[in-house]
Amino acid sequence: MRHLLIKAAAPLVAGALVLAGLSGAAFANAKHQATATPTFEIAYQGPLSGGNAQLGLNMEYAVEYAVNAANSGMSAFGKLPFKLVFIRKDDQGSATLSPTDAQELVSNPEVIAVVGPAFSGATKAAEPTFSSHSLATVSPSATLPALATYGWKNFFRVVADDAVQGPADANWVVNTLKDTKVYVVNDAGTYGVGLADAFGAQAKKDGAKVTAIAFPGTTECSDGTASPTQYPEDAATVVQADPQLLFYGGYYCDLGLLVGALHKAGYKGKIMSGDGSDSISLITSTDPHTAANGVYASCACAVIGHSAADKAFAAGFKALAHFAPAIYSAEAFDATNTIIDEMKILSSGKTGTMAITRAAIVAGLHKITYVGLTKTISFASNGNIKGNAIYVNQVQKGNLVQLGLE
Repeated sequence: MRHLLIKAAAPLVAGALVLAGLSGAAFANAKHQATATPTFEIAYQGPLSGGNAQLGLNMEYAVEYAVNAANSGMSAFGKLPFKLVFIRKDDQGSATLSPTDAQELVSNPEVIAVVGPAFSGATKAAEPTFSSHSLATVSPSATLPALATYGWKNFFRVVADDAVQGPADANWVVNTLKDTKVYVVNDAGTYGVGLADAFGAQAKKDGAKVTAIAFPGTTECSDGTASPTQYPEDAATVVQADPQLLFYGGYYCDLGLLVGALHKAGYKGKIMSGDGSDSISLITSTDPHTAANGVYASCACAVIGHSAADKAFAAGFKALAHFAPAIYSAEAFDATNTIIDEMKILSSGKTGTMAITRAAIVAGLHKITYVGLTKTISFASNGNIKGNAIYVNQVQKGNLVQLGLE
């Protein structure tokens, strides 16, 4: 996975010291011990198999590690009056599969909160079920703006949405890269269309000439319906249009196939995508791998690495996952710890752990302020994170390098 490179370290503040000063490996594999104390389950829901599984695994291990750390009694939470159990649901990032997983989670009375769903389409499909059972969901990565408009009181996310990311990307392309002839592609999925549309609309406002088109996601990479054999023809279409930059709304697996086809077709322009492609797996999905060099990918997520807390997290995550943290790992860790922090707050009252209920956690998250590794987490009334920083990264010599804020 990518190296933890950073241009500016995340602030080292109280909540971010959840792991500082401790050996991450010391409790990375902490075992849940049988105990008389109350036990609650925290779930992660996202893609753990399929073409875009790596994005989900980046988050899953972070959630599991946060649970292990809290159970160890050695984190900044101290010894908690309850124990946590980690469970996972693999929805493959699919809007078709996610409602079934959501139903299974809400039907389990031990599940007290969910980190995820990870993908926007899966979130949109599953959230009515979570909402009707007042089960808090804190997504590390679902960025579709509309998710905050349905009145779901249980929905939260720890990253800025595409209404922030798409326009920021467009402003950066037009004003920083000085590219004004832009080809905007989406994968016909919920997330990809939303991000591409937001980018295209702002690029036009900025004076760019925009051509917009859909290259549907493929069966090889997601729950799309197209064949991977489409990409040589798609690449030829792009080359004929001769844009200065191609912007792609979608995920790394299909973008990798497209980048490889563009390389073979002789495309000379720049390529940019959003957080769905901000993964080292973009490189391994591209044939040849070197064709991915130079690709830009934005994200509402900072690369961490310099503070003591950052390093402790990275060490503990790697001991558990056997690969380094990558995109949305730290956000998933923060999302989990925000839930645990609220559980600790609830259990500190006169009724103790009896105060920890699904509805109480939902209510508490609307008021919480938690200082995490990536940012101070506080939510607007619609569940959106307060704050809108967007970073731009680039593939350089086989690694993703953070260039800075857009």
